[in-house]
Amino acid sequence: MKNTLKHSLVIAALALSTLNFAQTTTTAPAKTTAIGTSKTWGTVDGISMIGLVQGPSSADAQLQVACVFEYTEGDIFSAQALPAKLNGLVHLDEALKGELTNLRKTGQFQGHSLETILITPPAGSMSAKKLLLIGLGDRNKFTPDLMTSVGEVAAREAMRLGVTNFAFASDLKDAGIDSPTALVAGNVVRGIVHANRSENYLKEHKLSTTKKLEKVYLLAGPAFFETAGGGISDAISEVKKK
Repeated sequence: MKNTLKHSLVIAALALSTLNFAQTTTTAPAKTTAIGTSKTWGTVDGISMIGLVQGPSSADAQLQVACVFEYTEGDIFSAQALPAKLNGLVHLDEALKGELTNLRKTGQFQGHSLETILITPPAGSMSAKKLLLIGLGDRNKFTPDLMTSVGEVAAREAMRLGVTNFAFASDLKDAGIDSPTALVAGNVVRGIVHANRSENYLKEHKLSTTKKLEKVYLLAGPAFFETAGGGISDAISEVKKK
């Protein structure tokens, strides 16, 4: 009887130890990168792909690109979205004094897949002089493959506008979508490279006179910087082989 009781107590102690360990490992904070950190993940076709921990309202670039889904009430402020202090779309909305939400809520910009609208922010409201919104469509139908086309649109519009650099924010997690960070970041790079190569073809055949795209700042939150960087590096290695 004593041996049975002793055996039961040992099993209970082990179970409690395992539970405590599981709780400790699952609640451990994710590694974060300081705001303002930048790193060149690689260069392809003369374009530096630079990771930057910064929000879209603060990134210092000639053009800021941000992505939004079709509007649902309070989407960027929902419990599923990132907290306000880390949410780039919330900061962008604040910089524009609520006009990002108003544009979407009133249907002036509906956010359909690959729909675009170009905004000139009020002086001093954000670092970039121009803001390009790109629609992501229905959030319930989102797939990472879309981001290749989004990257293409961003680069083509940037070159059409005559800028030599732009900052890109996918803003998926800001909108409450739990997306695969590395794959999304890599697909954006793939789209940018494809658009640039198409533009180079046009230049070679004297069908375009756009400026050379030199830098792309790929924005990421503090908790996603390294993961995004891995996807960017992999994509650069892949496209260099083509």
